[in-house]
Amino acid sequence: MVENARTQEGPVFTIQRIYVKDVSFETPHAPDIFREEWKPEVNVDLQTKTNRLEESIFEVVLHLTVTVKMADKVAFLVEVHQAGIFTLKGFPQEQLSHALGSMCPNILYPYAREAISDIVIRGGFPQLLLAPVNFDALYLQHLEQQKKSAGKQEETTTKQ
Repeated sequence: MVENARTQEGPVFTIQRIYVKDVSFETPHAPDIFREEWKPEVNVDLQTKTNRLEESIFEVVLHLTVTVKMADKVAFLVEVHQAGIFTLKGFPQEQLSHALGSMCPNILYPYAREAISDIVIRGGFPQLLLAPVNFDALYLQHLEQQKKSAGKQEETTTKQ
């Protein structure tokens, strides 16, 4: 029975480690910013990067930069690079890309969100809870952009 389980084994996805790779927090207008009424404008920039460490082992880094402004002044800027090392074996290329571009960031995001919230509180500001992110939608959007870029390059090549 154990032999059958091993021979019918499909793709393997495991988390080896989750860690903070880089953290930065700036409050350029402290202490004056604390005396103003708290009406923040929040801007979130999100990016992912994948590094192949070995044949089936990948590091995925989720870069989150949050800039909070009050009128024209930056109240604070926090940047977190939340990383994870993942083993992905037996995935077809399309599924591997999806796992690295959507599944892994989905796992990392709650950790990054918590780190940002903690840092903001330690910086003397009210708690900041970032909204959930649909990484599947972002991944599909990225694929569409790649297709459009490939189509434009094809047009340029055929016109020359």
